[in-house]
Amino acid sequence: MATISRMWFILLGITCFYVTYSYGENMPQRTLSRGTHQEALLGLKALKASITRRDSIASTPPSFSPSPTPSPLPPQEIKKPHVYLVTSYGADPTGNSDSTIALLAAIADAAKGPSEGFLMKDIKDLGGAQINLEGGKYIISQPLKLPLARAGNLMIHGGTIRASNLFPPDGHLIDLSTSGESNSYNYEYITLKNLLLDSNFRGGGIAIKNSLRINIDNCYITHFSTTGILVQSGHETYIRNTFLGQHITAGGDKHERDFSGTGISLQGNDNAVTDVVIFSADIGILVTGQANTLSGVHCYNKASGFGGTGIYLKLPGLTQTRIVNSYMDYTNIVAEDPVQLHISSSFFLGDAGIVLKSVKGVVSGLNIVDNMFSGLNKGVDIVKLDQSNSHFNQIDQVFVARNVVRGMNLKATAAKMSLLGNGTSWTADFNKVLLFPNLIKHVVYSLSASGNTFPNHALRNVSQNRVVIETDEAVNANVFVSVDQGNAS
Repeated sequence: MATISRMWFILLGITCFYVTYSYGENMPQRTLSRGTHQEALLGLKALKASITRRDSIASTPPSFSPSPTPSPLPPQEIKKPHVYLVTSYGADPTGNSDSTIALLAAIADAAKGPSEGFLMKDIKDLGGAQINLEGGKYIISQPLKLPLARAGNLMIHGGTIRASNLFPPDGHLIDLSTSGESNSYNYEYITLKNLLLDSNFRGGGIAIKNSLRINIDNCYITHFSTTGILVQSGHETYIRNTFLGQHITAGGDKHERDFSGTGISLQGNDNAVTDVVIFSADIGILVTGQANTLSGVHCYNKASGFGGTGIYLKLPGLTQTRIVNSYMDYTNIVAEDPVQLHISSSFFLGDAGIVLKSVKGVVSGLNIVDNMFSGLNKGVDIVKLDQSNSHFNQIDQVFVARNVVRGMNLKATAAKMSLLGNGTSWTADFNKVLLFPNLIKHVVYSLSASGNTFPNHALRNVSQNRVVIETDEAVNANVFVSVDQGNAS
């Protein structure tokens, strides 16, 4: 249709040209008046506009109709996010008044909020609900607990919580526990993040009991009188990027001898402590559960010279603990009857070392390797034996070696010695370096004699950590001896 309209327009133009030309030839020569010329142009423009309008109407699809005015959408229900702002419950972010009731109300609302299904059996998935402290400082007089057990996927974050003078001295500021015994887990996947917890020397910071996959991340826990973080039963609690100290200090505190309490107590299995600093406490980390991992831990809680302990492994007979890439700053690691214990790639400063404490005289599957020890030149051994209760009499698969020592006494379970002399007897004394007294399980030696003689030689005696090599005639010889205390029996 548009093509036909254009053809009509062209034919009309040609017709107008011939008509005008013929008319001009037959009319007498005269000048058109200004008004007549303008009227002719206006007439041609009007004709062109009418043809274009008809062309546009003709080319419109027959199904075309103007769009109707859109009708308003029906109102929809507004979904609230799972973020609970504690100030909206009346919590005082200045810390001037008690916020216990308000914080517990926010926690209660989060716990009974929309469920996204279940995590472990019977543990309600709260869908990532967040209790936001909004950067405030809150005073509480009771532990913060979830109102019901079997809940998970919840976060508490972003503020400071401080115990009031009315807080129970045996409580914890945040308490993930329930009353009574249970065969199933209490909580799963609870995250405590970006919190400063001040126990005001009344109780502890965080208690986690019989729970699973709990995260404690970027927290600062101080002024506890009992335990900064208590993990009891359950497993897979991960503590990372966290600072703990009974007193706020950076070392060299004049009251260090009086430090008490425990930074972290792991009374469950399969937990991990990573990139954590314990800067004041009697015991930095107390471990009484198996299969735990400590990595990147810095303990300068209370010097061992003052009676403190950096890491205490109190699980004789089945330790199953790994300590790697850590920094023991004037504090010892103490292990009772260690069985399956690995300590490596760590730094011990200020005569700090490792104490093996005998309970029933058992040590097995122990690796102490690739560590650095720096002491004060006071003759302290890097690894010490505490046999005040009983002597170690079951020693198997123990490997203490490849440690770098400065200003302390090197101790190992494997040693080598070279002796040069002229005679019939050579004695290699390993007492200064071997860890266990009167124990050599394996000996390898070689004798290289100068001259043309070929003497007979033999290992004559192994006792009191001494090895005696004898020849049947006097010779000038070099004797090399290698011994091992920890080979598998």
